[in-house]
Amino acid sequence: MANQSSLPSPIYCVSFNQDNSGFAISWKDSFKIFDSTTGRLCYERAAGAFVIVEMLYSSDLLAIVGAGEQASLSPRRLCLFKTTTGLPLRELNFLTSILAVRMNKKRLVVVLLEKTFVYDLNTLVMLDTIDTVPNPKGLSAFSPSLEGCYLAVPASTTKGSVLVYNVMDLQSHSEIDAHRSPLAAIALSSNGMYIATASEQGTLIRVHLVSEATKSYSFRRGTYPSTIYSLSFGPSTQLPDILIATSSSGSIHAFSLSLAINQRLGLRITLLLPLYIL
Repeated sequence: MANQSSLPSPIYCVSFNQDNSGFAISWKDSFKIFDSTTGRLCYERAAGAFVIVEMLYSSDLLAIVGAGEQASLSPRRLCLFKTTTGLPLRELNFLTSILAVRMNKKRLVVVLLEKTFVYDLNTLVMLDTIDTVPNPKGLSAFSPSLEGCYLAVPASTTKGSVLVYNVMDLQSHSEIDAHRSPLAAIALSSNGMYIATASEQGTLIRVHLVSEATKSYSFRRGTYPSTIYSLSFGPSTQLPDILIATSSSGSIHAFSLSLAINQRLGLRITLLLPLYIL
């Protein structure tokens, strides 16, 4: 029988910062921040389990939310934390669990089950409250660019509609009917130009131009239903050229947007991965 202490600790969250230069991993008793290029450990804190560790680029500011396994780490409390001092700057408390947190240099967005709050990051003054459909998974996407700063959340529980909200102008931008089935994954390109969506059916991935809410590309992941776990655009300050999808089929799909400009079918590369990496 395996020694309990030798078993790997479960991962509570993994997140990249806004320019993908760093990433955070949280375990049962600690979280660590690494440099994406070198893999160098940049910061670690052993203070319990956190379900959200959101970085602000490569600065010393973090937004962290506890897993609720300790009384002091409530999933209803958001703590803005400075890594240089190891001290909290400010805490925000909510009536229900925090499901997602997004930041850029001017805005802080907190996603709850049926509400989303927008704050000024510097003053923590609440700027707007968005009433949403029930969103138990905290499904959301955020483009951190100040010129094209959008938030995307589900707009329906029965079909794949997505609400696109302009976070800087504090107003709804559009509602896109992307799929017939409810949404399973959403991603925005970092410059806010494109939004990618996948439904619970998991066979088609659609990409819309945010400014006009018009469909630009459709990519077929497969013919059999599959759960899409995540969507991610390749980092780009101009036009994103790669879209990555991970799914329950045990594969990673890479779609080329740049080729799809000239040939609408685009290019798909499928990498089969083992269920376990030893």
